[in-house]
Amino acid sequence: MNSSTATAQDAPPAPYGSPRTRSPWWGVASLSVVLFAIVTSEFLPASLLSRMSSDLGISEGLAGQAVTATAVAAAVTGPAIALVLPRLDRRIALIGLVVLAAVSNLLVALAPSFAVLLTARLLLGVSVGGFWALAIAVVAALVSRERIGRGMMVVNVGVSLATILAVPLGLVLGELWGWRVLFLLAAAASVVGLVLASAWLPPVAPEPSPGRAFLATLRSPLVIVGMVGMFLIAGGHFAGFTYIRLAGDLVAGLNAEGLALALAAFGIASFVGNLASGPAADGALHRSVVVMGAAVGIATILWATLGGSLPVAVAAIVLWGLGFGAIPTLIQSWMARAHPESLESVSGVTVAAFQLAIGLGAAVGGVLVNSFDVRAALIAGGAAAFLGGVLLGVVRTRRLGA
Repeated sequence: MNSSTATAQDAPPAPYGSPRTRSPWWGVASLSVVLFAIVTSEFLPASLLSRMSSDLGISEGLAGQAVTATAVAAAVTGPAIALVLPRLDRRIALIGLVVLAAVSNLLVALAPSFAVLLTARLLLGVSVGGFWALAIAVVAALVSRERIGRGMMVVNVGVSLATILAVPLGLVLGELWGWRVLFLLAAAASVVGLVLASAWLPPVAPEPSPGRAFLATLRSPLVIVGMVGMFLIAGGHFAGFTYIRLAGDLVAGLNAEGLALALAAFGIASFVGNLASGPAADGALHRSVVVMGAAVGIATILWATLGGSLPVAVAAIVLWGLGFGAIPTLIQSWMARAHPESLESVSGVTVAAFQLAIGLGAAVGGVLVNSFDVRAALIAGGAAAFLGGVLLGVVRTRRLGA
């Protein structure tokens, strides 16, 4: 076979940033499908805890640890995956992680005990953390580093759809079919992602010297600033959003059905924000992160101070969704620019820090709710998100590919 007819599948793994000749955007799309399946699996227990706990004979609080276990495993796996698999073709690594997600969901669906279920959810956490840690670097290899924002926007479409659909589908279909059937469907969705990734992803070489790259990443002042900004934005968001049910009680005339509609509006706005984030990240990253961080901050503070008015509350939650929907792509792009020599290490650190920000944000919000009320959590979270956006907007990163 001569070089003009060789395909990407026939070629050896190519270095990051190399041009691709075989439908690179189809490969990016396959990552989006996989992440839809994985993130849906991650969020499903939120709407199924009562049924899971009743079936397994445990408390809802204990069943909730299935979510915690996944987050902890993801936080540990994110920075570790490149170190554990330093030489493995990243296509093979990603396919293996999808297989792990499918196995996890199958084990959950068949779990005879909470111990088996918890073990399966730990496996899912490994899949979540590992996949996210490698995704940015693989996207950069497929579509070039200069277009990484658009690439991550496509990947995050799957995440946005999972965020919108997982909980409501769990609520509705869990009543009709039972929680075990839903995890079987999640396993099937993982298999679909596996087939697409196997067909569409070309070989991708790992970054050299992952141990040295990881240490350099941790010492990078820009990466440290990025982690602080991410902590402020993500932690601020979850400080308020974790207690959105309590926040709904501040709004006159907003019953449970109205809050469900408001959350649907949040999800749709979040999807729109993600679609806007790709071109924004590639063309005006620093301005965009300020604007979207400010949107999250202003929205939560508006809800806390003027949210007694239903129209203001609706406007606030739409603005909130638009802002936070763009944040994942913007932060991933910012962190990639902060240390472009080591995208796998940067991605791993970002995964771990984001998971930690979720936990800390919810914990700080809980302290404020218990000590004062939900308004305090909303105002503090909004102020943190606003400051985080300003910080990431003021501190300049390097252009990818420069």
